[in-house]
Amino acid sequence: MNKLSILNEFWDFLKVRKKWWLTPIILFLLLLGILIVLTEGSALAPFIYTLF
Repeated sequence: MNKLSILNEFWDFLKVRKKWWLTPIILFLLLLGILIVLTEGSALAPFIYTLF
């Protein structure tokens, strides 16, 4: 099973079950994860972590 099929299955779940309120939560968690990964080794890391 590849990552694209998981995204397709999640999209189908949202359409069938009408769980649109999950979309902003998932997007926020993805953006937060990307922010943490990208700033992990930089000099900005201490400043990012103090925000949370």
